[in-house]
Amino acid sequence: MDKNILEETAKKLMAKPKGILAMDESSPTIAKRLASIDVENNEVNRRRYRELIVTAPKLSEYISGAILFEETFDQRMQDGTLFRDYLNTVGILPGIKVDKGAKDFAAHPNEKITEGLDGLRDRLADYYKNGAKFCKWRAVITIGNNIPSDACIDCNMNALARYASLCQENNLVPIVEPEVLINGTHTIEECDTVTRKSLNSLFNNLKLLNVYLPGTILKPSMVISGQENSSRAGLDKVASMTINCLKDCVPVETSGIAFLSGGQTDKEAESHLNVMNKENDLPWRVTFSYARAIQAAALAAWKGEDDNLDEAKDILIDRASRCSKASVGSL
Repeated sequence: MDKNILEETAKKLMAKPKGILAMDESSPTIAKRLASIDVENNEVNRRRYRELIVTAPKLSEYISGAILFEETFDQRMQDGTLFRDYLNTVGILPGIKVDKGAKDFAAHPNEKITEGLDGLRDRLADYYKNGAKFCKWRAVITIGNNIPSDACIDCNMNALARYASLCQENNLVPIVEPEVLINGTHTIEECDTVTRKSLNSLFNNLKLLNVYLPGTILKPSMVISGQENSSRAGLDKVASMTINCLKDCVPVETSGIAFLSGGQTDKEAESHLNVMNKENDLPWRVTFSYARAIQAAALAAWKGEDDNLDEAKDILIDRASRCSKASVGSL
């Protein structure tokens, strides 16, 4: 582990007024995205969609790093340039999602455990050699009847910490993503309780495994009511409860926080972030690592048609610009 390399990468990723673009949709997820615009899910169309994103003009003014799916990391653009090389040329750090997805957690109905630790050390060495600067691993925590269990939280957080330590061994900055899902009828108070429990477990495990926090980025979900709750908490309450939760649970030496949008609307995702940065004295950089909140409107405008590329890119840049402004409280 070279702490200087890790800190330098983390500082670049957390540079104001930028955020991290999550374009690492798994195979099932990208299939759903393309199906939503009636475009066939094949390698060419996946490449066309992701090329639309990275070639949007002035993207690097708002985006510091891009999380790629395994396919995209090794994929070539239409002109033969590797995606990861192109990102470097425009000033965006290439990263990669390295987990193998959330699977059913044995003996724990309705809960998930993220897999992918087997063989990870060798994969990470190859990714670093091929130009990756950071990685991402997502854990999924569901709020429901008698869940999440302590076992689900602790096993997922231990896996995140094991992943993070392997990343840093290879001089890759780990993004640790403990996502408390927005699905359900839970109150914001219930979300707060589960988020605190998850974050406390995560940082206990990171400390246990000697993970270097100034070279680690947290990608949390916001403290927010369930989508099916009939009386969801408003903007100011989400922002204040989220910040209070983070201040209580996240060590100040952590290099930064980049929120996932996690099922929020575009407006919600940008507005919550804006309020957090406008009204609080924060000990770390608090920005975004959004996927749908930046890409969804552009995808809908593109419709798989080359004639719509310019319009789709303009929409994507507008979304990235708004999220960038929100990350410094100037929206």
